[in-house]
Amino acid sequence: MVDNGPQQDMALEKELNELKKQYEKLREDKVRTEQNLDNLNRQLAELEEQARAEYGTADPQELTALLQEKRAENERLVAEYKEHITSIHAGLSELEKGGE
Repeated sequence: MVDNGPQQDMALEKELNELKKQYEKLREDKVRTEQNLDNLNRQLAELEEQARAEYGTADPQELTALLQEKRAENERLVAEYKEHITSIHAGLSELEKGGE
C-alpha cells in the first residue's frame, strides 16, 4: 500500500497558500473600495452644499426644474435679442433706402 499522505499535504498546503493570496487581494480590494466610497460620499456632500448655496436646493428634481426654467428663460432672451437685431437691420435698410 502506497502512502499518499505527503502528496496530499503538499497539495493542501499549496491550495491553502492560493486561498490566502486570494483573501489578501479581496481584503485590499475591500479597503480600496471603502476608501473610494468615502471619497465619493465626501464629494457628494460638498456638491450638495454647493448646490444649496448657489440654487437654494440640492434635490435633483428641484435642480432639474430650475434648469428647465433657466433654459426657457434663455430661449426667451435669445428670441427677444434676435427680434431686436432684426428690427435694427430693418431700420438700417429703411435709412439706406431713404438716403438714396
